[in-house]
Amino acid sequence: MIHRSALLSDNVTHILFGNGLVLFTFIELTLNPPEGIVAGPMNEENFFEWEALIMGPEDTCFEFGVFPAILSFPLDYPLSPPKMRFTCEMFHPNIYPDGRVCISILHAPGDDPMGYESSAERWSPVQSVEKILLSVVSMLAEPNDESGANVDASKMWRDDREQFYKIAKQIVQKSLGL
Repeated sequence: MIHRSALLSDNVTHILFGNGLVLFTFIELTLNPPEGIVAGPMNEENFFEWEALIMGPEDTCFEFGVFPAILSFPLDYPLSPPKMRFTCEMFHPNIYPDGRVCISILHAPGDDPMGYESSAERWSPVQSVEKILLSVVSMLAEPNDESGANVDASKMWRDDREQFYKIAKQIVQKSLGL
């Protein structure tokens, strides 16, 4: 039988390890920030909630936009992936209407029960926050309309690209306060 204090000790170890790893990741991102991305903890008391600003990728319909998002790290990070949600209006095949980001790297490790993703595409503890953020920039540039989180955006991306670009331009303008 496992003693309750042993379980508590394991939980504290996970939290301390996760918190230390998140802090290390923040320092690493500060020293070598990826182009067009700024990210870090929302406050000094909670390193498990980050704010990110992502610039729209060049030569895309999201170019010049500045899109705020929140990264939420689970207590068992890096064993489980963080969650990411845009806090501004977004219209994109791989972003749910409520702002949640849907890409492979943010999906729990293991085999995909639906069979769309290989386990190599999904989260693993060796992935980094930088890789997540760069994957999101890539996703903005090249939507995957085959596994759409936003059905309307996926359909429009496939069937009426001109209208999709028009909506994206409006979102970029809103992100800039225009």
